[in-house]
Amino acid sequence: MNINATLFIQWIPFLVLAWFTARFIWPPITKALDERAAKIADGLAAADKAKAAQADANKAADALLARTRVETTKQIGDAEKRAAALIEDAKRRAEEEGAKILAQAKADADQQVIRAREALRDQVAVLAVKGAEQILQREVNAGVHAELLNRLKTEL
Repeated sequence: MNINATLFIQWIPFLVLAWFTARFIWPPITKALDERAAKIADGLAAADKAKAAQADANKAADALLARTRVETTKQIGDAEKRAAALIEDAKRRAEEEGAKILAQAKADADQQVIRAREALRDQVAVLAVKGAEQILQREVNAGVHAELLNRLKTEL
């Protein structure tokens, strides 16, 4: 047997196998590999888009958080101002009420002083009448001497 003829005969099954593989086996394999590569590329693109979306969402969340902090700080300041205003208003009303109570107490004290003076005048008048009665050793008629007693009261 000749090496050339053996080599030629071995080439025939090899070429048939190569043609069969190229025609029927290789296309589904390349198709599956291409589909897998496309899926991987789509997955990587989706991951990049998701990263970009996440970065945008983080930026938006940071901006919203900053705005919320500013608004919260402003609201706290406004609340503190309102609280201070309410406290000042309550102090002012308390001082006004205290002044009213003090004025009323002074007026009541003045009224009591006037009543005490009048009661004292009445008692002094009664004592003066009793003293005069004892001096005169007789009873003085209060109805007859009412004008005298009233003048005495006003003088006291």
